Amino acid sequence: MSFPIKLGETMEQKIKEIILNALQEDMPHGDITTDHLIPVSHKSKAYFIAKEKGIISGIQAVEEVFRAVGGTFELKFLVKNGEEVENKTVIATVEGDTRTILKAERVALNILQRMSGIATTTRAYVSRLKGNCQILDTRKTTPNLRILEKQAVLDGGATNHRFSLSDMVMIKDNHIDAVGSIAEAVYLAKQSTKNVKIEVEVETYEQFLEAMATDCDIIMLDNMPNELMRRCVLENDNKKLLEASGNMNLDRIESVSALGVDYISVGALTHSVKAMDISLKFHQEIK
Repeated sequence: MSFPIKLGETMEQKIKEIILNALQEDMPHGDITTDHLIPVSHKSKAYFIAKEKGIISGIQAVEEVFRAVGGTFELKFLVKNGEEVENKTVIATVEGDTRTILKAERVALNILQRMSGIATTTRAYVSRLKGNCQILDTRKTTPNLRILEKQAVLDGGATNHRFSLSDMVMIKDNHIDAVGSIAEAVYLAKQSTKNVKIEVEVETYEQFLEAMATDCDIIMLDNMPNELMRRCVLENDNKKLLEASGNMNLDRIESVSALGVDYISVGALTHSVKAMDISLKFHQEIK
């Protein structure tokens, strides 16, 4: 099963909007240092260099940054999204107007570092999986950067969960409290929606059994110890898709995936990830 992520035809447009907003934030009235120090005719060559091992993500976004800044330049990536690189690897070269390179530098690096950090962390989680289990991301993303961060998750080898609240029905504890019961919440969702997946969050075995008796498609086992999740997996007997969630750190992935759940959702892929260390150096001999 693949979770819906509605990027479609608007993906490029959304990325351009993110880039333009970032550049406007970074130089609302131009780059007064570069504009005063560097002649329009000045040319340079620079290198994007990895300063640690990691997984690259964000190539298309970086290309869009340079296009948005404008000028004459040639940007050439030497690796692909999802590719692992070692420390001191030259990721890309850019040659052309020095003003363009300097103005694009910070926004390009911010995006490349952030997305590559997410992809690197994601790959670490995916590498711990056992069986046919998949790692999912969450909506715990940086505001307005979700489309980039979820792409980085894909580049790291994991799967996107819902992109927004519009993509699927996710019945969580507060919904259940407001409606009165899991059964009533699923019934109302079924009556109001068509061709939309319904997922229910449960925290106890009793809630799990209640969810099993409904027409939901997926049951999220939230903040359960492994022993309880194992009991739920055995009772489920492949009738519904099961997602493990809550406090899923790297050390738990192997044991939880071995229980037989279909998915493990990990908020840490995006909400607290470390940026990958990448620099941009002019005319530097690579050693």
